[in-house]
Amino acid sequence: MPTLKAVVTAPEGLHARSAAVFVRAVTDTGFPLAIRKDGGGLVDARSLLQVMAADFRQGCEVELVVSDDALDGAQDHGRALEALRDLCRLLESQGATQGV
Repeated sequence: MPTLKAVVTAPEGLHARSAAVFVRAVTDTGFPLAIRKDGGGLVDARSLLQVMAADFRQGCEVELVVSDDALDGAQDHGRALEALRDLCRLLESQGATQGV
């Protein structure tokens, strides 16, 4: 199961605008991704309401996950890992891009 970790850097965490940007990017991958913080359950990363309700605050380390059931072979696995890397970069750069 492709999994990567990132730190949420947006000043307001994954709430409002930063959550909307993240969810849109997740949806654009075409993969059913989930997100969780340490000690928390998996949240559907394609759902703005679920992401906002999960309270991913600034500085929170999150884990992004794509289920193996959603992948069809090695090529899909590679594409999923690249999508996760892109999403991690997005989460870790949102704090630097606020107000731009």
